[in-house]
Amino acid sequence: MTIPLPLLPDGMIDLPGARLRLWPQWLAPAEADALFAGLRADLPWEVHRIRLFGREVDSPRLSCWMGEPEARYRYSGALFAPHPWHPGLKGLADRLRQALEVPFNSVLANRYRDGRDAMGWHSDDEPELGDAPAIASISLGASRRFLLKHRDRPETRLALDLPHGSLLLMAGETQRHYRHALPRTARPIGERINLTFRWIQPRSARR
Repeated sequence: MTIPLPLLPDGMIDLPGARLRLWPQWLAPAEADALFAGLRADLPWEVHRIRLFGREVDSPRLSCWMGEPEARYRYSGALFAPHPWHPGLKGLADRLRQALEVPFNSVLANRYRDGRDAMGWHSDDEPELGDAPAIASISLGASRRFLLKHRDRPETRLALDLPHGSLLLMAGETQRHYRHALPRTARPIGERINLTFRWIQPRSARR
């Protein structure tokens, strides 16, 4: 079943085994508009190669990995070295550090050009992220449906519509218990940029 959005007054989402919090308008509309236009034009967008069912394929979206030099990240069999910070994203990372008290040192930007671009089911549980990662997800542009489902009880799902300028925090044991996805849609829909800010552990600190 898909659970209706149980949004509490402080923005916390009541989902067993997860720690989720949603701010539907974390960025003011004018700031979100300017950031969307600037990132769309300025970032060095590329198609990442990912491993799917034992084969390397092009990911169905455009992406850009940015952050501090030590924030090297292995995903789907590929090692990503970050581009230097874009000034606008560095400023956002600093604001999120202060607001959420999490030392973000990197961001994955994904650009969904239309409803055919998507993200399949996965958890952000790579060793570089630590045991209970906090991931701050900012959405810009067209609103898209974001899904979560429990690893052991896949019939339990949560659907979120993430609007322009929103911030979703996934923390605690969310990645341990849940997978998430951004499914394709046949509806005519505009572009969306999603920014997921993360803390990548330096190699010296990994087990």
